[in-house]
Amino acid sequence: MNESLIQIGPADSAILLPEVYRWGIEVIMMIQQIENPALTSLMIFFTTLGSGFFYIPVILLIFWWFDEKAGLRLGGLIIVSAWINTFLKEVLKHPRPFHFDPSLALGSASGYGAPSGHAQMSLVFWIFVAAWLSQIWAEKQGTKIRLPLAHRHLIFGLAIFAVVLIAFTRLYLGVHFPTDIFAGWALGLVILAIWFIPGPVLMEKLPFNNIRFQNISAALLALLMSGLFVEDRTLPALFLGFCLGYNIMKQRFPFFAQAEINGNTPGAKIKLFRCLTGFASVAILFIVLRLILPGRESLFYDIYFWGQASPLYETGHFIRYGLLGFWTSAGVPYLFQSMGLATNNKIPKEDF
Repeated sequence: MNESLIQIGPADSAILLPEVYRWGIEVIMMIQQIENPALTSLMIFFTTLGSGFFYIPVILLIFWWFDEKAGLRLGGLIIVSAWINTFLKEVLKHPRPFHFDPSLALGSASGYGAPSGHAQMSLVFWIFVAAWLSQIWAEKQGTKIRLPLAHRHLIFGLAIFAVVLIAFTRLYLGVHFPTDIFAGWALGLVILAIWFIPGPVLMEKLPFNNIRFQNISAALLALLMSGLFVEDRTLPALFLGFCLGYNIMKQRFPFFAQAEINGNTPGAKIKLFRCLTGFASVAILFIVLRLILPGRESLFYDIYFWGQASPLYETGHFIRYGLLGFWTSAGVPYLFQSMGLATNNKIPKEDF
């Protein structure tokens, strides 16, 4: 290992870090002793369970199929968690293992290493889902408060297994040090602790049942995210669009994922058409916005000030992802109702 390659920005005053990196590389080399092409392909597959390519479709399906309120909460939590991770990576600027030894790279990864986004996001995602599933299961059994201990152990055991498996894939693929994983888990635990402990108290104390307060809160948080980390416009825009779209939907054309259609609970056929319609419309909107708004892929790229160097590029980027977030929580439910895939039942409004 060439220690002259160690460039860790704000952390370079910590004398012990090079030794920690050396230990981390030894751990990765030990794990990679079991490396073979089939196992590597399997690890690459399982590592996607800790990425946005998995989270985003699942969150949208929860929103469109099962529980729009849970989908909103999980979506907002994941977006904010992802922003925190991206922000800290840019602050810490920790390298990845293959920056020292390229032969360790059995997979690809971009950006800095610590804290591990896969470790953090998988913990936040799967523990939230486990808590949500436990609540649903308890309600179906009529307990409403909590499941029997064995059932809770099963649900949370599977969630923890997924978290550990995803972390192992990152070490096997040589894209994270063990310390990156530990940092990601620690940050994920802090986020979950804030969400589950003071979060419900704040929801009761603050006027979150007021639509105007909800919209202002979402806008201020998005503004804070954009101001603290100007390099990223995607996550603040998604967050703002998703939250505003949800509120407009609840006010104008309430959508309830499990509401009956012609006296029947939505079945597999309805859910399949919702899936196809929802994802197809999101994909079409993404392509259209990319072709229209300023950027390298724009149809008007050759027009002065409309390419990626345009001063309007960042604004266009924010508009693109803000509209995508808005469409998933408002446009798609409206589309479902227009196509007869959902009904506009007048059920009492829900808050965040």
